Amino acid sequence: MIPVRGFEGKTVAVFGLARTGLAAARALVAGGAKVALWDDKAATREAAEAEGFTVTDLTVADWSQFAALMLSPGVPLTHPKPHWTVEKARATGVEILGDIELFARTVNAAPEHKRPKVVAITGTNGKSTTTALIGHIFAEAGRDVRVGGNIGTGVLALDDMHGGAVYVLELSSYQLDLTSSLKADVSIILNISPDHLERHGDMEGYVAAKRRILRNQGKGDTAVIGVDDAWGQRICTEITAANRRTIVPISASKAMSRGVYALDGLLYDASGERAVEAADLKRARSLPGRHNWQNAAAAYAAARGLGVSSEQASRALMTFPGLAHRMETVGVLGKVRFVNDSKATNADAARQALSSYPKVYWIAGGRAKTDGIADLADLFPRVIRAYLVGEATEAFAETLKGKADTVACGTIPAAAAAAFKDAAASGQDAIVLLSPACASFDQFADFEQRGEAFRNAVQALAREGVS
Repeated sequence: MIPVRGFEGKTVAVFGLARTGLAAARALVAGGAKVALWDDKAATREAAEAEGFTVTDLTVADWSQFAALMLSPGVPLTHPKPHWTVEKARATGVEILGDIELFARTVNAAPEHKRPKVVAITGTNGKSTTTALIGHIFAEAGRDVRVGGNIGTGVLALDDMHGGAVYVLELSSYQLDLTSSLKADVSIILNISPDHLERHGDMEGYVAAKRRILRNQGKGDTAVIGVDDAWGQRICTEITAANRRTIVPISASKAMSRGVYALDGLLYDASGERAVEAADLKRARSLPGRHNWQNAAAAYAAARGLGVSSEQASRALMTFPGLAHRMETVGVLGKVRFVNDSKATNADAARQALSSYPKVYWIAGGRAKTDGIADLADLFPRVIRAYLVGEATEAFAETLKGKADTVACGTIPAAAAAAFKDAAASGQDAIVLLSPACASFDQFADFEQRGEAFRNAVQALAREGVS
């Protein structure tokens, strides 16, 4: 745990008592603060009490006693409307912050010789893979690396800091909205496409949240920016004009005179006088496809920015084991391979998976994002049949009408069984791909639970010997 500094003897309200909120409460208490915990759900309040915390009903509390409100990232800050805790905090002048901000202030308050290095990663897609990949590279290079944030372990639950540590943190736009003083030694924006617009109001609000990862950087820091989309290009141009930090553009679609880029699976480092081949990513079994080549370029650039040699970084790319729920093979039955891409919660993420295979039996659906799957029309010829689940079934069937065959399956197990039956009947090598292009919240708590449901369904098929 990282004890939070700066609130000694003061009371901090904590709203949202899932993983992030409870980790923050523990860290605040360890740093000498008092906490007033609350959640709208009785079950989470009871879990906090079982751990020994006293809960305080923030709906009737005197907010003038609070030094700050620690808000869990999933709680609306501005859109579709501010949460009631946000309104109370603003009405009484109480500062609103998140766990990443608590971490940042603790880092900033540490003596220089105890201050760790921080690598912060955001983007619409690829954040988790890139974060895990960077952690792997630093571990292989013998560095004391801690990986967390929006992936795995909450940041304040990671081991306490020291001067030789490297924190590699995945940051969502929700977390960045609540962060103001983070100064990352390496900041990464992988890519930007429409997502979470209901939370940020519009695209400009979403981009503004992502850009917060670059705040407070200066001389000696590194900004790694994906330039394969218009938003990334714009950000790279604008911060280059500011000319304060080292800027490393990355691409998986074009050669560049400077930066790190991948072409046809070959990774090039153009940070010196000329571009040199750094790695053959086609040999990296857990990094298939152009989207993963962009992830690899970002991870390589980040590692180089903190002193890892080109040879060490390139070697580690080859040994990366991959990430659960992201292009993860969860079973092979006969000639049929099952790929779990449950983390594809929007159409752009699903595009990355669909682009990686010439033909697929596609399981899609859930709670659709506002733009649906119409933007994937150029990839529909790759879909032998789509097996639709959840709330999006009717809308997706309408979009696919006349372009790909569809079957309404309702649930993940039913879709897996139907897809396997069709794929096995083809007699050819086949891919059954779960890449939902949807949020999971209609049937599951999160994408991990959805991915585990798919894995369990595949294991059930193996046990039953379905053919």
